[in-house]
Amino acid sequence: MADLFQDDPPPPAAAPPESAPLADRLRPQRLDEVVGQEHLTGPEGAIGRMVAAGKLASIVLWGPPGTGKTTIARLLADAVGMRFVAISAVFSGVADLKKVFAEARDFAKAGRQTLLFVDEIHRFNRAQQDGFLPYVENGTVVLVGATTENPSFELNAALLSRAQVLILNRLDSKALCRLLDRAEALMDRPLPLTPEARDALVATVDGDGRFLLNQAETLFSVEVPQPLDPAALSALLHRRMPVYDKDREGHYNLISALHKAIRGSDPQAALYYLARMLVAGEEPLYVLRRLVRAAVEDIGLADPQALVQCIAAKDTYDFLGSPEGELAIVQACLYLATAPKSNGVYAAQKAAWRSARDTGSLMPPKNILNAPTRLMKEIGYGKGYSYDHDVPEGFSGDDYWPEDMEPQTFYRPSDRGFEKRIAERLAWWDERRAEKKS
Repeated sequence: MADLFQDDPPPPAAAPPESAPLADRLRPQRLDEVVGQEHLTGPEGAIGRMVAAGKLASIVLWGPPGTGKTTIARLLADAVGMRFVAISAVFSGVADLKKVFAEARDFAKAGRQTLLFVDEIHRFNRAQQDGFLPYVENGTVVLVGATTENPSFELNAALLSRAQVLILNRLDSKALCRLLDRAEALMDRPLPLTPEARDALVATVDGDGRFLLNQAETLFSVEVPQPLDPAALSALLHRRMPVYDKDREGHYNLISALHKAIRGSDPQAALYYLARMLVAGEEPLYVLRRLVRAAVEDIGLADPQALVQCIAAKDTYDFLGSPEGELAIVQACLYLATAPKSNGVYAAQKAAWRSARDTGSLMPPKNILNAPTRLMKEIGYGKGYSYDHDVPEGFSGDDYWPEDMEPQTFYRPSDRGFEKRIAERLAWWDERRAEKKS
């Protein structure tokens, strides 16, 4: 540490050599060169305001891959004259952290603050995350963490309370096109693509700027007699698979979107989210389980065939496997999305469960209790019971509620689909009961 007590800021980093990857050579040198994150880096953004004030707070940068998290952290240190130290939670442990904090203390004594950038911070366990707290609180380091995962789930509350979470956007087509313009300017020649192929390239990178520049570098390295059209581009480059981790937030976001599109009777959107999950490698049986849940929660008796369709789809998938069996999943999804909707069964369950907890162990009325012994008959079990099939219209109108409990209404059918007929039937039975009481 020869520069431990050096007062002057270090010289700017040398420009990457021409042999460096294109993405590295195009790395922004100033915050205003970062594309797609102007809501943070602009004058009114959280980062822009920090830089203008010359004072940084600890932050967590949350966003998809290739959106500029590492670049922003490095430029933040440069913008306010702080020492920059970067570690990765994938390769670092407690010993590495202790060394970083010890060095940061020495630099702090010399009047130089350290910005500690922790990539993949969510990979540190809870105890390791707690280890940051005293050094963040006493100002030994300003922590800038980067994560692709939802901090609410992956970072502990104590650390989150000491850091501001800033959300980076997936790069839109405008931002990605600006990156391609910069790449062409640096290479002093256009990409060998037709306008349609250029648009296709942007569309295939899933908002990842780094991946886009890596693809552009491949294109610059090939010699073609004429610009590539979309088909030729697809043959040359492999399409980037969507970001989808089956035990992370993206998994839950898409299954939630699928369920709500079904509930909202939008078959097109429901099919889109179903495709997103299955194309990305989601387990089909997991999707089928959610479809079954939607059938009973959001459709229920408005269309009793909805549940039948889902179970049939599960059996079909078990029988055919993938990919043929996935067509049955599509059919079930579309059936649910286009079926009449009712949450009557779902609401009835919640109401009945709540009443059961509240009323405890009330005895059913004796007339509907079986009397297999002489004693039970003598004390009134089964006395006065009307066998419904033996009375006119197959309906006795008896009261089946405990003596100390007023009849309650849990299930309220809608006027949609099959439930409309159920509602008519219930109304007729209610009239017969009222007539019997009168």
